[in-house]
Amino acid sequence: MLSDAERKLVNDLYEIQALKFGEFRLKSGVLSPFYVDLRGIIAHPPILQAVALRILDILRPLRLDRIAGIPYAGLPIATAVALAGNLPMLYARKEVKDHGTRRAIEGTFTPGEVVVLIDDVITDGASKFEAAAPFLEAGLVVKDFVIFLDREQGGADRLREKGYALHSALRISAVLAHLRDAGRLTPEQFGRCMDFIAAVRF
Repeated sequence: MLSDAERKLVNDLYEIQALKFGEFRLKSGVLSPFYVDLRGIIAHPPILQAVALRILDILRPLRLDRIAGIPYAGLPIATAVALAGNLPMLYARKEVKDHGTRRAIEGTFTPGEVVVLIDDVITDGASKFEAAAPFLEAGLVVKDFVIFLDREQGGADRLREKGYALHSALRISAVLAHLRDAGRLTPEQFGRCMDFIAAVRF
């Protein structure tokens, strides 16, 4: 069940087409009947702030010294979370420059500190392992990932198998059920999406 605030946030995401329905090819090559694209929320500050506050709620009970956004979609979300919660933030460069400081990680930290990684969506979890690698190599401790939306297609299980915990603000099944109940999705669209989630596990 979604709270009133979560239902409003889902409605807002639908209105700005961060939640799309049709036929979309995922990074894995699989065709999906829905697509989640949160990159555009940077053009809608109230929505970005709402996403950040929801993630901040999840962070409160976790042990952490720093947060880090996963490039690229996770960076503005993590920045908004850092500002809302007064939390120190890091990020790992996708490409390490061969001049200047040549740092792989931007921000100040001490090896042994705990960093929680923040991202927009999780599908199979593979990209999350890649995102954790530079922090682990720098001597930081990574135990938790906080994700805004879980597509519920195996990512949480894969993280758990490697010793990580996944904390998600929303699950796609609850989002789809709300959009159906709100008349934004037809029963046929809802059924197609739910069948896809059940059938396609990564």
